Amino acid sequence: MTDFLRLAEDIAREAGDMLLAKRPTMSGEIETKSSPTDVVTTLDKASEELIRERILAARPGDRILGEEGGEEPGESDVRWIVDPIDGTVNFLYGLPDWAVSIAVEVNGQVVAGVVNVPQRGEVYNAALGEGARLGAGRLRCNTGVPLAQALVSTGFGYAQAQRAVQGEVVAKVLPRVRDIRRGGSCAVDLCSVAAGRVDAYYERGVNQWDFAAAGLIATESGARLGGLRGEPVSPAFALCAAPGLFEELHDLLARLDPERAA
Repeated sequence: MTDFLRLAEDIAREAGDMLLAKRPTMSGEIETKSSPTDVVTTLDKASEELIRERILAARPGDRILGEEGGEEPGESDVRWIVDPIDGTVNFLYGLPDWAVSIAVEVNGQVVAGVVNVPQRGEVYNAALGEGARLGAGRLRCNTGVPLAQALVSTGFGYAQAQRAVQGEVVAKVLPRVRDIRRGGSCAVDLCSVAAGRVDAYYERGVNQWDFAAAGLIATESGARLGGLRGEPVSPAFALCAAPGLFEELHDLLARLDPERAA
């Protein structure tokens, strides 16, 4: 675990330093993916290329799943799950909540994860069964928070129809909680649950590279992570909070059917 974490953290820091040094303004370097609001930059690709090169130099034969480059096959039971920039729109606008996320999965289970939030100078990490940390400090999520007093983070997808449903859902959630926050990065939001900066997080449409590392950090801080109606966390839905609040928010969201089509 220590070797995995050390390598993941070294690579995440190097990629973050490169991104800070080269961050562009809104420019012609932007492309779109699933919709006009789903952007990717040349630096997303450069960051992932750097991460892939460093992993394979240290551990040839491991598999890699990255947001931009897809799945790279290998011979080992180890797979690295990489998001080179989670929160690309924040990155482009100079907002601080974007991250380099690297998780290590062994035989299908995530065992180590690092989330570097370069603009904040914060590096989160966790190893399975060994707790979560921000720098040298141990992380514990907030506990004993009732739904009515919960600060809840969420996010919105890129497809217009999906956003319409998400808007309807958040309008029903807002009167039932302390307040809503929209940070713009699934990885940072999950780390914020782990650090006690928000009490809960939910979102539809996040991918494995968004939540693999940060999900381990959140669960190692004492939070629960899952989907709706007993399903595991997946692109269909992600919900994270301490036990107790998780169930309260889950029941509210399940009644609102946030996975429905517009």
